[in-house]
Amino acid sequence: MSSQKITTILLDCDNTLVLSEDLAFEGCADLINEIATTKSVPLPQPFTGPSLITEFVGQNFRGMMVSLQKRYNFSMTDAELDDYVRREEDVVIAKLKEKLVPCVGVDAVLEKLAKEGKYKLAVVSSSALRRVKASVEKVGQDKYFGKDVYSAATSLPVPTSKPDPAIYLHAIKVMGKRAEECIAVEDSKSGTLSGTRAGIKVVGYVGPYPEEEKEHMTQVLTEAGAVVVMRDWSEFEGVLERIQKGEL
Repeated sequence: MSSQKITTILLDCDNTLVLSEDLAFEGCADLINEIATTKSVPLPQPFTGPSLITEFVGQNFRGMMVSLQKRYNFSMTDAELDDYVRREEDVVIAKLKEKLVPCVGVDAVLEKLAKEGKYKLAVVSSSALRRVKASVEKVGQDKYFGKDVYSAATSLPVPTSKPDPAIYLHAIKVMGKRAEECIAVEDSKSGTLSGTRAGIKVVGYVGPYPEEEKEHMTQVLTEAGAVVVMRDWSEFEGVLERIQKGEL
């Protein structure tokens, strides 16, 4: 395989840069159960953070609500949905500001990449822009990205969620980049599909998953299109080198 010039590294936020999924889905579950009660939706059992993660990891709250309306045959007005989206943001951001920490090893990688100055770094997330910015600011990663923080829920004319590739296509267009000069790092099936469908090579990352799920998630991300899957951020430098050489 021929070598290729990679200029840009696109990073998912939740459970790729910061350990946010457990905190966020905990807040989501409470709100979804409240909505189910209000709308008289007969849930088999109340949602919990872990049960939501199993079904919806990588999707934003708006995407979850669209799926749940179809599954349980209930509806809400656009105004209602917008109100719940805002409430979910507030609940989750409060949890993140209190307890959020970075993913293990990622800060050292970001610091080295920034010092080298060879690559443009950006965040590309399904989550609301306000939440993503609060997350990277809380852990001190905002200095690496500047204005290059993109949200499928906020940055597009019509809100969407991964696995739709729209947010990746938007991000590379705004930055003036081509898909073939970018790589993305993703921890979820929906995120991996999103990047792959945008024509971007995706590096999977399963570090935050429980040990007993890592092998299964490695398979899931590989089947979704990841060219390689990391268990730890310490692997990234070697992976990037292999991609640059055209080995992946």
